[in-house]
Amino acid sequence: MRDRPPTILQIVPELDTGGAELSAIEVADAIVRAGGRALVACAGGRMVQQLLDVGGVAIDMPLASKNPVSLALNANRLVALVKRDGVDLIHARSRAPAWSGLRAARRAGLPFVTTYHGAYGEKTAAKRMYNSVMARGNIVIANSQYTADLIQQRYGTDTRKIRVINRGVDLAAFDPAAVSHERIAALRVSWGVPPEARVILHPARLTRWKGQTVVLDAVSRLKSDGGSVEFIVVLAGDDQGRHGYTEALQAQAKSLGLSDHVRFAGHVSDMPAAFLAADVAIVASTEPEAFGRTAAEAQAVGTPVIATAIGAPRETVLAPPSIPEHAATGRLVAPGDPDALAGAIAALLSLDPDARAAMAARARRHVKTHYSVHQLQDATLQVYDELLNTEMATMFRSQSVDNL
Repeated sequence: MRDRPPTILQIVPELDTGGAELSAIEVADAIVRAGGRALVACAGGRMVQQLLDVGGVAIDMPLASKNPVSLALNANRLVALVKRDGVDLIHARSRAPAWSGLRAARRAGLPFVTTYHGAYGEKTAAKRMYNSVMARGNIVIANSQYTADLIQQRYGTDTRKIRVINRGVDLAAFDPAAVSHERIAALRVSWGVPPEARVILHPARLTRWKGQTVVLDAVSRLKSDGGSVEFIVVLAGDDQGRHGYTEALQAQAKSLGLSDHVRFAGHVSDMPAAFLAADVAIVASTEPEAFGRTAAEAQAVGTPVIATAIGAPRETVLAPPSIPEHAATGRLVAPGDPDALAGAIAALLSLDPDARAAMAARARRHVKTHYSVHQLQDATLQVYDELLNTEMATMFRSQSVDNL
């Protein structure tokens, strides 16, 4: 056993927004609670304060560049950081930092862990090579069974090196009993939602593969069907500089006669309240989600969720026909199919109060059982323990409040 607390270095491009970044903070919290030091090297971002709040240390480093010269320079910077701070293990969560981290770990003789967070496209041999770094860890963490299967199929990675650790939901933060009516009402007011309107929430950054165009086409069908339900569609997410796509969505909404029914909410920080302010939440991705945290978060608060039946949402959302209706936690629809999506939205909006409450209870139970932050933290610390011969997971359990 080691005679000093372990120092774990996680590396990401920046701590701005996203599942990989949030997981880095959640694991940093676990490292600190287990008595270790949690360093995160990144180029800043709005989530840095969250890292500091859990006792982590942010190291300013320009790790986002894919330029080969930058990758080499960053490897040198990481080696210097390893020596200066006594780093025991490097954990990479993104491809560009991972190439620098792999070089640094080899030069320093350290264990190297990767988390394969995305179903990366591989249309060319060069792209396949670039992506392959995420399968080169001593241990490769897959954030879903879908991702684990993808890693093995693409790279022939020994399954003994792969650990499936699902992303987690903070069950305390996403406890509906912990979210005040005032928070929910404030969001609805900020979105300009009339008191009688139903809210259809699509929480995702504004990029084409997340399916905003499909959502608008689907709700236009609801409107044209002449239903009596008044609804507002909230697109909650930044465009991260893709202003042309935002303008295209605004033009699409106008052409469909939906301008008065669509809100471009930008980044929403209070997601528990956002889901509870919604009558239906949608994950409309047209490409596979490696995990899709929003589907799990919506279920955690009991908001009916619709997701596309590709990638990991097939694991996170229990839905007919593979699941009996009485066991369903949401709906799955084919990607890029506005008719199917419109039908699913209409079905969930028409649930009577008892059926909606029963589905909410099943959904929250499902998330508690399989997708808690506590499980993610504990399992990740077990990976570190395996490589470092430490007992961080045991210490974490003794110091943590189990929210299960």
